[in-house]
Amino acid sequence: MADLAKIVENLSSLTVLEAAELSKLLEEKWGVSAAAPVAMAMPTGGASGGEAAPAGEEQTEFTVVLVDGGDKKINVIKEVRGVRSDLGLKEAKDLVEGAPQNVVENVSKQQADEIAKKLTEAGAKVQIK
Repeated sequence: MADLAKIVENLSSLTVLEAAELSKLLEEKWGVSAAAPVAMAMPTGGASGGEAAPAGEEQTEFTVVLVDGGDKKINVIKEVRGVRSDLGLKEAKDLVEGAPQNVVENVSKQQADEIAKKLTEAGAKVQIK
């Protein structure tokens, strides 16, 4: 039991980036994904503007789309303002209430996953394209 308590203590001290890296390593080790619902939603959006990327090319820029603000809109608005410091309270509120809307565009996969996780934990429904 003491070992488990020490593991929990060590995990509590991780930064967000370290936690994301740990998640990636565990996914690779055990072949599971903590973000399966989000990953499954990606193909439904289809390719915008015609053809899909060739099989040899990997997507490098992603867009986080707020699909629904959920029941806890105040929490979601706070998270949107945390992610988008360029938005004031009214703009963040308008973004959440006007869903579906893009929260951020042209970010890395890791950034998109972190933002989607924050918004989902706040109660929003999010899609990564």
